[in-house]
Amino acid sequence: MSTTSGAPRTASDPVRVLVADDQDMVRAGFRMILDAQPDIEVVAEAADGAQCVELARRLRPDVCLVDVRMPRLDGLEVTRVLAGPGVADPMRVVVVTTFDEDAYLYGALRSGAVGFLLKDAGTALLLEAVRAAARGDALVSPAVTLRLLERLGEQPDAAVPLGGSGVLTERELDVVRLVARGRTNQEIAAGLFISLSTVKTHLVSVQAKLNARNRVEIAAWAWETGSVRR
Repeated sequence: MSTTSGAPRTASDPVRVLVADDQDMVRAGFRMILDAQPDIEVVAEAADGAQCVELARRLRPDVCLVDVRMPRLDGLEVTRVLAGPGVADPMRVVVVTTFDEDAYLYGALRSGAVGFLLKDAGTALLLEAVRAAARGDALVSPAVTLRLLERLGEQPDAAVPLGGSGVLTERELDVVRLVARGRTNQEIAAGLFISLSTVKTHLVSVQAKLNARNRVEIAAWAWETGSVRR
């Protein structure tokens, strides 16, 4: 991601966030939490999907925090436009949702979202989701995404296989299974007794073999193909 000047973002730069939600109080709450952090800055707010797309394209924030249900364009369409297949320079979108919107979550997953968050998830998870997205990672929250992906594993007819054709090694499958269960890179490294750099190397290889854009799609593949189960 880059700053508004076009220069690459450095580690010392704050994470620039766009908050999109049609409820004033939700936007104000997110802004208050995010702006209180020295490494995060809310650069804009959007009250509907069309405004979100316009601001995102103009300001190029590091992370877009997008509600699912918004007027004009809903969160799924916003995600597809900003991060979906065929987008030359996809942005990092974290979708905000509630428990009763599993169908929306699946659509967001396929539209390029790198994370899912409940509106009542709490401050710590909100910050974790934003920071994970900013560093190119993805928040696979056990409270939301894992529940969704488990459902995909129960519905093989609905599975949409990724385009890659490479065969994963046993160690890569070990990493994939832990990704699908919502583990962070640090947790995977500790659980498999390997270094963090080795985990990242495996994930790069897995993404190439599966033609996956991010770890959320890797997790979806694992559940859809039965590589991981309850």
